[in-house]
Amino acid sequence: MAWVKIIHLLCVMGWMTSIFAVPRALIYWKRDHAATGTFGPIGDLTFRLYRFSAGLMVIALLTGLWLAASWSFPPWVWVKLALVALLAGHYMLTGAMVRRAKRGEFRESDTYLRIFNEVSVIGVIAILWVVVVKPF
Repeated sequence: MAWVKIIHLLCVMGWMTSIFAVPRALIYWKRDHAATGTFGPIGDLTFRLYRFSAGLMVIALLTGLWLAASWSFPPWVWVKLALVALLAGHYMLTGAMVRRAKRGEFRESDTYLRIFNEVSVIGVIAILWVVVVKPF
């Protein structure tokens, strides 16, 4: 079971990198696109980072469910799963922004993207609290 935890944690760390970095990268991509009118290397990097981390998210979710099943789903696991579902929804919204940006559509302001980025930090802190404290 330890190897499942290791894979889970490794994939979660990779996924979190994207969750924290892609909204910020969208700000720089937006600025670069406004200056050059092209897709550019920042856009390419942002798109590739998002796409790569999608696989990590799937593995993290699958190994997380495997671990949860081995714990017989105590109440704290249900709370964690709900928070992870919200974080996955946040990630999907990020993906929609990346796909639009790839078409040259940047609808969100820099301020919105910064706040959007911080929401994910709050979500991760909540997940970590539930996992470490196991309040339920």
